[in-house]
Amino acid sequence: MKVLILGSGAKDHAIIYWFSKSNLITSLFCAPGNLFTSDYAKTLGDVNPANPDDVAEVCRKHKIDTVFIGTEAPLMTGVVDRLAKEGISVFGAPTRSLKLEDDRSFARAFSERHDIPVPKNAVFSEKGEIAGYISEHEGETLVIKSNAMAPSRVMLCSNDKEALLEYASELLNKGAVVVEEHIKGIAATVTLIIDENGYLLLPVVSEYTKASKGDSTPTGGMGAICPVPLKDDIKKSIRDRIIEPILKGMKEENLTYRGVLTLSLIITPQKNPVLVDYHVRFNDPAAQALIPTIESDIAEIIISTRKGEVSQVELKTNNSCTVAVVLASPGYPLKPQKGARIDNLTNAFITCLSSKPLVFCGAIGSDEEGNAITTGGRNLTVVGVGSNIEEANKAAYGLIKKKNLNGLWYREDIGNDFFRNEYIQKGSV
Repeated sequence: MKVLILGSGAKDHAIIYWFSKSNLITSLFCAPGNLFTSDYAKTLGDVNPANPDDVAEVCRKHKIDTVFIGTEAPLMTGVVDRLAKEGISVFGAPTRSLKLEDDRSFARAFSERHDIPVPKNAVFSEKGEIAGYISEHEGETLVIKSNAMAPSRVMLCSNDKEALLEYASELLNKGAVVVEEHIKGIAATVTLIIDENGYLLLPVVSEYTKASKGDSTPTGGMGAICPVPLKDDIKKSIRDRIIEPILKGMKEENLTYRGVLTLSLIITPQKNPVLVDYHVRFNDPAAQALIPTIESDIAEIIISTRKGEVSQVELKTNNSCTVAVVLASPGYPLKPQKGARIDNLTNAFITCLSSKPLVFCGAIGSDEEGNAITTGGRNLTVVGVGSNIEEANKAAYGLIKKKNLNGLWYREDIGNDFFRNEYIQKGSV
């Protein structure tokens, strides 16, 4: 089986790592890849993954059997539709399904049609309308996000009227803006591999999306832990109130596909799951956290989706826990510095990917002298692995502090005290 993976970020690096362990893969390619993906796949750096013509041509040239799309741009430019038209097997959401993520107003209406709990929300295209709405809810904590797909899922959660309006004004330059209530609770990222007949649930992740605990500035994903051993009643509620109504609704509205569907949830203090976003792809850094816990062969899973039998797959995990810590460029997420030198980053550091902790590479390049430099916002994800979250936490931070990667910043509390709450199975971790 010859596989082409489209993408260049840390989650794509993690996906490539997963595929590299398959017994069914004869050739593994990635486009465009990054500085370190060549350890596991043949990197096609001159291929534009968002250009349907480029991707189709490289598939013909290398006789690719399956294309796996884990990143946003190829989905948005119709690569899936083009490959399907040419009879090339592709794993990813077609254009007709993208509105679940790329149009939050549609997604909210879809949720309401199928009785899926979501936050109270409104969509605006005018600054004055947003200002009026924020004034009506003055003092309340609100969430401001783009109505369209945002690669890093950057958003603002705040009760500061001026900060909310300023951020909304910036987003309006690119399109409509969603304003919604802030739901208090535990963040849970539910990742599904789906086909037209069912789904396979991957280990549940909890993602950290702020620069620090209590921070109220715009941020993307800064870390994650996996798995989250939710109590049985909460797992049942997620299945009955979220997953199954969504998949039933997708089938009714011709939105089903073979690929990844990620659901960002909040589990409220009343133990009720609320859906805050759909993603027709893997989340970053959720993917980096969950993939190291899985033993199942990804190629076998993809083959099962072709047969419409993914729901019959029994997922095999290694019973380990992970803590994923994102290292980011100064100024991330709004104005990440590009070209900033990263001290002490060497091939030897990334090569420890074959052992533990794991290191997945994102927006990193090299200058004329061969020094590692930042090329975007999220540069590395270090994933500690252990028999429990505490061990995984120590492994991740131990490596980060040992290497002293000057020029990058990170949260220092990923996984701290996470399991001291009422949501969790006692004795699970």
